[in-house]
Amino acid sequence: MSLGPSSSTGANPITDHLDLWSSATQQKATVGRGKNGKVSPHGINKLRELILELAVRGKLVPQDPNDESAGVLLEKISLQKSKLAKGGGFKKQKKLPLIADEEKLGRLPNGWEFVRYGSIVDITTGKLDANAAVVGGKYQFFTCSQTPSEIDSYRFDCAAVLLAGNGDFNVKFYEGKFDAYQRTYVIQPIFSDLKFLYYLTLSEIDRITQHNRGSAIAYLKLADITNPVMALPPLAEQHRIVAKVDELMALCDQLEQQQTDSLHAHQTLVRVFLDRMVDNANTHQPIHIELIDAFDTLFTTEEAIDQLKQTILQLAVMGKLVPQNPNDEPASLLLEKIAAEKQQLIKDKKIKKQKPLPPISDEEKPFELPAGWEWARVGDVLSLKHGFAFKSKNFVQDPTPFVLTTPGNFYETGGFRNRGDKTKYFDGSVDPSFILEPGDLIIPMTEQAPGLLGSAAFIPSDGKNYIHNQRLGKLTSYCGSISGEFLYWFFNSPYLRSELSKSCSGTTVRHTSPDKIFRVLFPVCSLPEQHRIVAKVDELMARCDTLKARLNEAQTTQAQLADAVVEHAIQ
Repeated sequence: MSLGPSSSTGANPITDHLDLWSSATQQKATVGRGKNGKVSPHGINKLRELILELAVRGKLVPQDPNDESAGVLLEKISLQKSKLAKGGGFKKQKKLPLIADEEKLGRLPNGWEFVRYGSIVDITTGKLDANAAVVGGKYQFFTCSQTPSEIDSYRFDCAAVLLAGNGDFNVKFYEGKFDAYQRTYVIQPIFSDLKFLYYLTLSEIDRITQHNRGSAIAYLKLADITNPVMALPPLAEQHRIVAKVDELMALCDQLEQQQTDSLHAHQTLVRVFLDRMVDNANTHQPIHIELIDAFDTLFTTEEAIDQLKQTILQLAVMGKLVPQNPNDEPASLLLEKIAAEKQQLIKDKKIKKQKPLPPISDEEKPFELPAGWEWARVGDVLSLKHGFAFKSKNFVQDPTPFVLTTPGNFYETGGFRNRGDKTKYFDGSVDPSFILEPGDLIIPMTEQAPGLLGSAAFIPSDGKNYIHNQRLGKLTSYCGSISGEFLYWFFNSPYLRSELSKSCSGTTVRHTSPDKIFRVLFPVCSLPEQHRIVAKVDELMARCDTLKARLNEAQTTQAQLADAVVEHAIQ
């Protein structure tokens, strides 16, 4: 093991890789939030781990041969324990076992000693019943969740390391007056630096908690905490380590703040850019060229790319994504064909006559349409079929010929989700009219999760028989007047989702209905223009997905580099 803070080549794994620590962000699915809601990049988290790892291995600061050794410090600790025990100020501990050779992990720096954690600390267990804490006072009350409340009484007035004895085993440094729940361990050092004990506990928390008990909720007994083997440096070196760790942790905070500020500035720039594009859409020609030119330089986070996708859809339904062709048949003629088709279907008794929809006022129109487009209501151009209320007693886990389709089959931003092991099946007979066909376009009319209401998806061509369950609506256009792909993007656009949200009912779970959906305004354009819009949306969405894949690949590479630097540094 190296006796100095850096390798023999003089390379410093902390300061030589600041760009890596700042840029190595986590994947979106696992990105975390640091204190005060700041973004915690993967690299900075790794840097903090590296600092602590180097600290407890004796690689962060140089050793001083003039330091009084940890062996002498252990003798003082033992004498102090005996003195405190005789005076009644310290509960006599059960004798800890000797440290076997196989428990000594690696070679120690000069002057260091292997110790059991319990031999250098005084551990007190909180006793106060959580239900007895009177909230509203001025003292901190720590529970195992490490979420403090203010209470009226206290039993501790000290500086200590607090270890949550169950759940996530959180570690906290606290100074002052407080009380603690019975599963919170109050840990104080004996003749050691308290801040060093805190950093040691943070770094070795996995070892301290590795023998936890319980199944549903893991917990620790006192013996589980006292037995793990640690490395103890001389007291003077502990002080130097604490000073260096404090300095480097402040650097981490600074890097994290810079990253947060940079991210917030980028988010503002993206939001302003996209909002301005939409705001100016009524006064400019289609701006897809501007979009493409900005892709690689501006949209460099997953959040920005997702916002871009939403803006693309908004511009699409506004008619500002592709140029209009003056030779296209105007939407007014298309609406006449749809009206004639509906009248014939009513005459042939294939559909029921609808209740007339209210006329469209100028105040209702959310934006100006291009030449050749017309405003209609969804109910003017689409039919919506309700699903059947299949009996829940026939829902089963084992596969049957019929797959139950539910709101859980939809992604929030559109598309069909395979539920995997959560798939339910229907064991019974099914009316053929409620068996969905591949390519059918369906939407959920209840929001079992945020963002699902109105999310459109096509039934996949995977050989399964999906049944048309209640709370799902099947959308069909009259006389093939509206492209299914155009409808798909329309129902997944910010405009449509916003309109549905305004009219839905319910608090815990929001609902809509065919009547409410039928009243939403629909921007109608010619069928050829619908196809051009769909082609452009598909192109730009593919471009967005490529950007996101590159971003994820770069983030993964940066995270792997950060992991490699840490692994190399602690060897």
